[in-house]
Amino acid sequence: MGKRLFYWELAGALFTAAMGTLLHFVYDWSGGWGAAAAFSAVNESTWEHMKLLFFPMFLFSVVQVCCLGRNYPNFLAARGVSTVTGVALIPVLFYTYTGVLGRHLLWADIAVFYLSVLGAFALDFRLLQRGRFTSLWQQILGLLALWGLAFLFVYCTFHPPELGLWQDPVTLGYGLPK
Repeated sequence: MGKRLFYWELAGALFTAAMGTLLHFVYDWSGGWGAAAAFSAVNESTWEHMKLLFFPMFLFSVVQVCCLGRNYPNFLAARGVSTVTGVALIPVLFYTYTGVLGRHLLWADIAVFYLSVLGAFALDFRLLQRGRFTSLWQQILGLLALWGLAFLFVYCTFHPPELGLWQDPVTLGYGLPK
């Protein structure tokens, strides 16, 4: 069972990394289509880059729970924890390295995204293997975390708070380009 899980998690990490990279450009490729804005990056803010990890991982979770959910009664809780961790790693790593250097580097920004994806799936693999978080309330909490984040990412795309996490460093605007 461990080898099969490893391959699922590896596939998830590769899928999330590839789809997240593509989603970085989908909004522009679509000509500014509102539906594309909901799940792809609309600007260069840190929040929008967090969304690039979340939606592919969320989509892969739907597939994975259908295929593996019965084998892992802790799936929803583990995936909730690992997804929140992966999403949180992006601003933590980004603001840490830019705070140290005093500027950002494109290659380091890309590395932050891929390291966050790897961190999320490595944690997910470990949590699923350990088999903790199996109670019903933990599964419900994991599911609520996933759907809550999905709601927040969509909502804050169209109604971003005027805080640094949502500010586009290029245009200094928030949310959708005007």
